[in-house]
Amino acid sequence: MSENPFYDSLEEIQPGHTFLDSNEIVLNMGPQHPSTHGVLRVVLKLDGERVNGLECVLGYLHRGIEKIAESRTWAGFAPFVDRLDYVAAPSNNLGYCLAVETLLNTEIPKRAQYLRVIVTELCRLASHQVWLGTHVLDIGAVTPLFYAFRDREEILKIFEKYCGARMTTHAFRLGGCRWDAYPGMEREVLQFCDVMGPRIDEYADLITGNRIWQQRTKGVGVLSKQDCLDYSITGPVARGSGIEWDIRKKIPYCSYGDFEFDIPTGTHGDTFDRYMVRLEEMRQSIRILRQAVQGLPEGPIIAKLPKVLRAPAGEAYTAIEGPKGELGYFVVSDGTTQPYRVRVRPPSFINLQALEKMAKGSQVADVVAIIGTLDIILGEVDR
Repeated sequence: MSENPFYDSLEEIQPGHTFLDSNEIVLNMGPQHPSTHGVLRVVLKLDGERVNGLECVLGYLHRGIEKIAESRTWAGFAPFVDRLDYVAAPSNNLGYCLAVETLLNTEIPKRAQYLRVIVTELCRLASHQVWLGTHVLDIGAVTPLFYAFRDREEILKIFEKYCGARMTTHAFRLGGCRWDAYPGMEREVLQFCDVMGPRIDEYADLITGNRIWQQRTKGVGVLSKQDCLDYSITGPVARGSGIEWDIRKKIPYCSYGDFEFDIPTGTHGDTFDRYMVRLEEMRQSIRILRQAVQGLPEGPIIAKLPKVLRAPAGEAYTAIEGPKGELGYFVVSDGTTQPYRVRVRPPSFINLQALEKMAKGSQVADVVAIIGTLDIILGEVDR
């Protein structure tokens, strides 16, 4: 084992530290394991079924997106960020646009801000539905997957009508939005909200009280408040541990300060609490959507920018509340038409570092549940 560089950090524990003085087992989970939500390799160090330690081996999906930015124009790089968290493309698009707009000191029209909120909240719902369906499937239930993807399809239909794409939407542009709301969009979003509210209750009725679900999630993958602070955990994972932090509420962007919504939090910091937090977040997204659609102002949808965009020399960092947590973009300009440097702060990558802390001492089967509760996307982890 010592000859393999992947195992350097997994030093073998002496037999005296294992149950009945048995030898420790090193087991590979992945990189093709279906429950790893992408191309992730987890090297488990086991004492029977008990996890003594683990290491995440990354890089199987690395595409060098941050380096690609240096050879593209400011606007030409925007479609690439959709390929980071490809389940929540509009959120990535929004984060990058806000960072560059901060660098340009550009004021975004109010209607464009509201349209961005509508699209990104639909995106949050779609992302959480993928999480819910796959997470429950990992633990052994099949029906919720079909329920979640049935409802997600309605969101993708709205995206397709709005911008012509379903997943990698490239929905926004620097300075605002490329497309205005299509005829009937407001009505369709409100109709979706009317249907989706009871559907979330349907998810809860199907899953929450299930004895097997509770046994597989309660007390599993516990992460304390201090652990979240130590590991820089954000998003639903941090809120599940009782940290009331949501950038939409604390540092509002895109007119989020105009909307009333709550920040759901948990108390135990386990897999079950994170499930409950995300379920409530879906209800809050519907609440925001109703306000944004009903209050959608008139006016332009994009600011006036030069056709050849040269950002002034300087740097800017902007963060948004993505479906997985704080999604930040740090952009540096040297005054040319291309970024000098772009750095992404991906929540999936940051949250994944807590996996060993959450899984140590648990069973092998619990690792699958813990990876699911982190809701990682490997396109965002590896970049």
